[in-house]
Amino acid sequence: MTGFGAYRHPLKVRGKNYGQVHIELRSVNSRFLDVSFRMPDEVRFAEHAIREAIGKKINRGKVEIKIFIQKEPDVSSQDSAAKTNEHKLNTQLIEALKKSEALVLKEFPHSNPLSVKDVLHWPGVMIQEELDQEALFEVIMLALDEVLKLFMQSRAVEGNSLKNVIGTKVDQMDAMISSIEPLLPKIIQTYQQKLTEKLLAVLNGLDQQGRSFNREDLADRIRQEVVLYGVRIDVEEEIARLKTHFAAVRNTLDKGGPVGKKLDFLMQELQRESNTLGSKSVHQETSNASMELKLLVEQIREQVQNLE
Repeated sequence: MTGFGAYRHPLKVRGKNYGQVHIELRSVNSRFLDVSFRMPDEVRFAEHAIREAIGKKINRGKVEIKIFIQKEPDVSSQDSAAKTNEHKLNTQLIEALKKSEALVLKEFPHSNPLSVKDVLHWPGVMIQEELDQEALFEVIMLALDEVLKLFMQSRAVEGNSLKNVIGTKVDQMDAMISSIEPLLPKIIQTYQQKLTEKLLAVLNGLDQQGRSFNREDLADRIRQEVVLYGVRIDVEEEIARLKTHFAAVRNTLDKGGPVGKKLDFLMQELQRESNTLGSKSVHQETSNASMELKLLVEQIREQVQNLE
């Protein structure tokens, strides 16, 4: 299922306002749980705990979590704001970069020199105040808890919509089966009668050709075989199983929770019974019903892939 949640939580370090921890959580459809991270190095220590927290709430989906720290000045006083905005430079590293650049340019005079941007973005040049991991971890988990709540709310909205779509299609299938069920005895009886008449007509043709056989015994045997064939083409069991599966789908939807895998299994069973109904069909009504059922089952299966 798709979903989205975003939340900001203030972060304080040693009583000073350091900034805000921003967390975004989004997902797209997937049969399995796949979590990917986009976050700065100072947050990597919390990856395992974050993954566990997500796994407790989400079972399926390709999930992306984005974490970044938006630094802000401490608005409690102008002095502290000025101190917060100050950036300390690693002068020893800058001097080492300068010497290294001179050596490289000596060997490769046509190379481009380092720009101020290159130097400032060089790892370790900007000396930043170290974050308290314990305080940062607490803020991250608090923000993650709020994000997961918002994320699950967005999923619930989509889940209710999909529930209505699937429920409507199940109702269509149920109504279709209910419409052809009263016709089945007459369909079988009519087919048996037509088949008997055709076989008896063949016997009459053989009789006119002068072949010797006990006509009455063969006629009785034909009627017995036709009755047995009528039993084989009877689809009452398939109809009963289809109705049972319809009820199971409705109960699963009403129960809620992670239902994707169970509904996927029920769709396989519905497809199997629809195929059997078509293979046993001896009338246009049941053939059309089988085709419509398979189409609706496939449409539901596509929606089920979006459910957790």
